[in-house]
Amino acid sequence: MPTFLNGDVEIAYFDQGEGDPILLVHGFASTKEINWVNPSWVGELTRAGRRAIALDNRGHGASSKLYDPANYEMALMAGDARALLDHLNITRADVMGYSMGARIAAFLAVHHPERVRSLVIGGLGIRLVASQTGSLAPKIVAALEAPALADITDPTGRAFRRFAEQTKSDLKALAACMGRPRRLLSREEVAGIKVPVLVAVGTKDEVSGSGPELAALIPGAQELNIPDRDHMLAVGDKAFKAGVLDFLNRRP
Repeated sequence: MPTFLNGDVEIAYFDQGEGDPILLVHGFASTKEINWVNPSWVGELTRAGRRAIALDNRGHGASSKLYDPANYEMALMAGDARALLDHLNITRADVMGYSMGARIAAFLAVHHPERVRSLVIGGLGIRLVASQTGSLAPKIVAALEAPALADITDPTGRAFRRFAEQTKSDLKALAACMGRPRRLLSREEVAGIKVPVLVAVGTKDEVSGSGPELAALIPGAQELNIPDRDHMLAVGDKAFKAGVLDFLNRRP
């Protein structure tokens, strides 16, 4: 598996297919394979004549595991994505992220707009810019640090812990990542995104916040409601894939 160094952080990635490049950024506790290969995203994109590139975010998969929450600030994680484009000599790419990956992708679009040709924000709605009442982060950190799954009573924390165990993740690194300094984008920042944007959220997703509310803040953004899917199931949905491929085919 190819890797490169961004400073002293080793980042694992893959690069498959030919054509217009699309950078794929996975969600929390996932990996590039679990988020993009197993649900057939890479196959769909490469068959459509696109070059699919994905990284393991720091703290995840085969990339470096870090245990200081400060090492997971959004600017640093978006910097890993930009560094991968530099490593591959790609000036500009379509960028798609899911959940935490969508937050990273949005930070990349806001702070390095010259590198982003279009943006797909999957599994993340208005909570990109608005914190929710009673943040989920402390509950998830507590669940990740619990001695065992049986000790967790909070349903959301339990779901994330179960997923992290299924993906054989480093629980300590994930707890540091979830405990990172919280930095939301402002409404003014997302309103300044100039590239084509698609916001895709499951209609039963109770984690992401409203997709239509976020899309309304971004001039010209399109919204895609992924029918009857929650946060965990929406990522592999056929309607999501079809909507993204249509968006990519129609964007300038």
